[in-house]
Amino acid sequence: MLSTGALRAHLLAARLAGPVATSREESLRSYRLFEARDPRVLLGLDPQYAWGQRDLLALMADKCGVSGDPGHTSGSDVIDPELTLAALDAFGDRLGRAVHTRSPVLFGTGHPHRLLGFYAALADAMSALGCPVLTPAQGRSVDITTRFGLRTYNLDYVRGVALVREPDALPAGPETGAHTHSPLPVRTALAACAEAGGPLPHLVVGDHGWVCGAGQLGFDAIGLADTDDPALFVGEAEGQVSVVVPLDDAVRSDYYRPLTRYVLNRACLSQ
Repeated sequence: MLSTGALRAHLLAARLAGPVATSREESLRSYRLFEARDPRVLLGLDPQYAWGQRDLLALMADKCGVSGDPGHTSGSDVIDPELTLAALDAFGDRLGRAVHTRSPVLFGTGHPHRLLGFYAALADAMSALGCPVLTPAQGRSVDITTRFGLRTYNLDYVRGVALVREPDALPAGPETGAHTHSPLPVRTALAACAEAGGPLPHLVVGDHGWVCGAGQLGFDAIGLADTDDPALFVGEAEGQVSVVVPLDDAVRSDYYRPLTRYVLNRACLSQ
């Protein structure tokens, strides 16, 4: 089993935690947009409370370890690796409970180029132990507003993990998946589950709109988030999201493999 110390060292070396590639400017911009209730950063969440920039900065300092100083406005943002480790433990524990009860699970990502392998390994392990991994609404169209206007994507699954693709993309793997923050894919998937008469997921695992969109609808949701994704941490603080792991969500995909091994062991899913 990968030790906590070894994983901590990897988090820092891979810049998954410690000084990360996400800039302070990017994070502060997201906090400003969140305060203004911009749907691009709400990710499907409808916050119960008014969150000002100082409130968000204090929350992110507590949950991620970023500087709580509003005068710090440039440079790299920072994630406390101890907070990442503690959240990974909680993340693994929640997966373990789902396997214990053989609960149906839905996986989805807005970062297929980076995080598909992480989620797919978890989906494979949970399926092998009798957890139904749901794949509703495969091939269904989803219209998503982007900075280029309204675009139509198709919902697809790779090794049990949902993602969206451009309509003309060949189903050749994760490289054809699109990056998205939208909650519309998870809403489409959940609606398809309901239309089919179930089963509904007892747990949704992912990032971005997959977590916030599901949590807002009352589903148990856990996931990963960077310092410029305050919506997931607000959702956790308000009770709509169960667990959020703070880390850089856009490093090389192979850098997440040690996290996969750690979570699988924590959840008692290793074969």
